[in-house]
Amino acid sequence: MALDFVAGCAGGAAGVLVGHPFDTVKVRLQVQSVSKPLYRGTLHCFQSIIKQETAFGLYKGVGSPMMGLTFINALVFGVQGNALRYLGKDTPLNQFLAGSAAGAIQCVICCPMELAKTRMQLQGTGEYKSRSKTYKNSLDCLVKIHRKEGWRGINRGMVTTFLRETPSFGFYFLTYDYLTRYLSCEINDSLIIPKLLFAGGMSGIVSWLSTYPVDVIKSRLQADGIGGVNHYNGIIDCIKKSYEVEGWRVFSRGLTSTLLRAFPVNATTFATVTLFLMYMRAENNLNECDPGPAIQQPTSM
Repeated sequence: MALDFVAGCAGGAAGVLVGHPFDTVKVRLQVQSVSKPLYRGTLHCFQSIIKQETAFGLYKGVGSPMMGLTFINALVFGVQGNALRYLGKDTPLNQFLAGSAAGAIQCVICCPMELAKTRMQLQGTGEYKSRSKTYKNSLDCLVKIHRKEGWRGINRGMVTTFLRETPSFGFYFLTYDYLTRYLSCEINDSLIIPKLLFAGGMSGIVSWLSTYPVDVIKSRLQADGIGGVNHYNGIIDCIKKSYEVEGWRVFSRGLTSTLLRAFPVNATTFATVTLFLMYMRAENNLNECDPGPAIQQPTSM
């Protein structure tokens, strides 16, 4: 269990470093004004951020997911593994249920973490430019939000985070379990790494496609209230107003960036976890490949 935890943390960290630039682009596309858009699309957003803020602009808010990484991995691995054992048989349904349980529980940390990440990613851009120095870093962001809005402010977007994470983690574990079985991932297979890269990348894509519209609403609700101005009065109001202004396309805002991020992030995460486990098990003279929860690392989807 301890080895799986350390491997998961290493894989998650690698995934965050690879995927955060794509996440920054996704969030900015999701919340930009439709009447005065700053970016024409994914590529233009990347180019604009690098030109105006240097490459470091793509990593705004990276401290927040890094801070919560250890706790999220502990919850995900602990809940998923125990839930699967409690359910008994390793069936597709149980894989989905165990993954969903892990996704639901880790929302407690994921929601505040993503709130800080979103605020940091938007800081100094567009309508938020005048408040460019509101937050020094992710921790400072959470502290200031708590001082002003209390625990309710810290947990802004919790319901939408729960609605997104619960089924998406279920689909993630289910897809990964199916693909690793279908591809016959074995420790002595010379193609195990590319197989796991493919399985992890595709699992990330499937999980995001399953709940992406919910993520758009979550981002808008967490960005709402910056500077003391609130545009939405809850989830339903956000959905209605977003649809009235932009139509159905609003619910796929930033999807290209998200899918471009999902594959390399999860591929990198799985490769890192697998290589770490293979090395440590070799050190302990273990020659078995365990494609169960220890390798299933969904934290950086």
